[in-house]
Amino acid sequence: MKWFVLITVLAVALGAVPRKPTARDFFLEEADNDAFTLIVLTEGRRVVLGEIGRKVSLNHDDISFEMYEERDEESGGYHVTISWEGPSSVVFEDCLDFGDRQWYGGPEQKEQYWPIQKSKLEKYSIISKEADNAAVSERYWVNSAGWYVYIQPEVPLFVDHHNILDNHICFVAEVADPYSSKRPRNVLKYDLWFFDTPKDAHMHAVHTYLGKPSGVPDYRMIQYPVWSTWARYSREIDQENLWTFANEIKDSGFPNAQFEIDDLWEVCYGSLTVDERKLPDFKQLIQDIKALDFRVTIWVHPFINKDCEPWYSEALGKGYLVLNEEGSPDSSWWNNNGSVPGYIDFTNPEAAEWYSSRIRNLIETYDIDSLKFDAGESSWSPQIPVQNGDIELHPGHIVQSYVRTVAQFGPMIEIRSGMRTQDLPVFIRMVDKDTLWDFNNGLATLVTTLLQMNMNGYGLVLPDMIGGNGYNEKPSKELFVRWLQANVFMPTLQYSFVPWDHDEEAVEICRRYTQLHAEYSPLILEAMEAAVERGEPVNAPIWWLDPQDKDALEIWDEFLLGESVLSAPVLEEGAVSRDIYLPKGLWRDGNSGEMITGPQWLRDYPAPLDVLPYFVLEEKHV
Repeated sequence: MKWFVLITVLAVALGAVPRKPTARDFFLEEADNDAFTLIVLTEGRRVVLGEIGRKVSLNHDDISFEMYEERDEESGGYHVTISWEGPSSVVFEDCLDFGDRQWYGGPEQKEQYWPIQKSKLEKYSIISKEADNAAVSERYWVNSAGWYVYIQPEVPLFVDHHNILDNHICFVAEVADPYSSKRPRNVLKYDLWFFDTPKDAHMHAVHTYLGKPSGVPDYRMIQYPVWSTWARYSREIDQENLWTFANEIKDSGFPNAQFEIDDLWEVCYGSLTVDERKLPDFKQLIQDIKALDFRVTIWVHPFINKDCEPWYSEALGKGYLVLNEEGSPDSSWWNNNGSVPGYIDFTNPEAAEWYSSRIRNLIETYDIDSLKFDAGESSWSPQIPVQNGDIELHPGHIVQSYVRTVAQFGPMIEIRSGMRTQDLPVFIRMVDKDTLWDFNNGLATLVTTLLQMNMNGYGLVLPDMIGGNGYNEKPSKELFVRWLQANVFMPTLQYSFVPWDHDEEAVEICRRYTQLHAEYSPLILEAMEAAVERGEPVNAPIWWLDPQDKDALEIWDEFLLGESVLSAPVLEEGAVSRDIYLPKGLWRDGNSGEMITGPQWLRDYPAPLDVLPYFVLEEKHV
């Protein structure tokens, strides 16, 4: 085997030096299984980071390896860059030891555990995909020791927790589905950084790799609820029930950001043409709803079903649909309806403009205020997709192209997929949650998904519908109220099922917490502005206030709004109390007004159905 090994240590002087990085030395030791053990010496301690080169054949002549070490005086960090390159037939596999550390990051998941070492992933492709709710899928992980790893976008990446190597996170580069076999090479390249705390590490990652939003979404969406037709009516919308629903909301006295008309208003999927059989006077209906002091938004998507003519044939004939490597445009989505869809190729600028011009025409014709852009994950395109641009950025390139195309439609829109699109100034919606309590995509994952998205750089989160999507059953009164309470200190609220589906107590509780959210909307806006200015998470994990607090580093069911409010919603069915951990600082109980000094546990904090436990930070303790 021909090894090309480069190990370089540099001290970088970049002006003012806030603190001196801890001295570190990296080296490799040959392991028993032909892999190499990656070791760091820091302050006299020998720390095993993991095993690298596990899948490399010792008989292969065309593999290169580089390891580049650098001390960054300005940031106070150390990093080592590791790079493997070889033919597309070679598989690279590097594993880092979870150890006893807490780990965060990676893809959005249906069963969203936090910290992520609690979960198992088996050779899992890191692309934006429909499976497991992985619409937001980033190549970034950070842990409680202050390490983080960022894997470059050209890597055909799979990740594994605990299967390849027990208690390890393994990064596998393999030219295999969903990555094109036409790639000219295989590469595994990543930067591994070391800081004193996970907060230092994360902020460095934001400024070095992840980016930060370039603006904030529409303030009325932050302040007041979005009211969607989806969970309540599914596809059974028509002129009459849309008007009835709008009047119900108006008569309830609840405020609104907008009225959202979801699936199915089109003649056929992809037509972007109103079905006048269901909606005979859609333009007037929109004006009537607006007269009730709503803004009106409408649901759209990037698909055209094959039976949707003449639009499908036009798109296919002009080369505006993604084709797979066999030349077929045929794919699949949740609204096939006996047909076969195509996915518009947003990597083709002409196709993107064709789609955008039809959206603009829809807006102008009906005086629509904004749009809910659904889907966008690369897995919806025909496999293996052919896209414009660098093949080593496929298949995720289309995700970026789609969401960047639709982001032009302003601060009221929402999207649900993302890959290296943290800079967009629009709401990104969690994938639908099921109407359940547990970690199987239920209420328990609402907070963990919020934290996961924020720690991937996506702080402008729309948590989707209160009570879940109702596919399995409608939410009970208890689940509905607890779901709303969990949403209160998140960026926005979205109703579809409504409080008056239950009883007067539910209505009054929901009215109170909808108002509480509105009262804190200036603080939510302030947290978003901090994300724009400094790249800070809008809803951080509670360890953000004390990133060396071992108790705080493990907490999954509490979160912060900015650095001023801690929310600890009840997420367990039947619970009327819960344990709450307060990190250091002087806290005011949002319910009783009592002043409490952290760090400390509040055991069995009383939380009957009408109580959301939350605390306001009055004074930081440094």
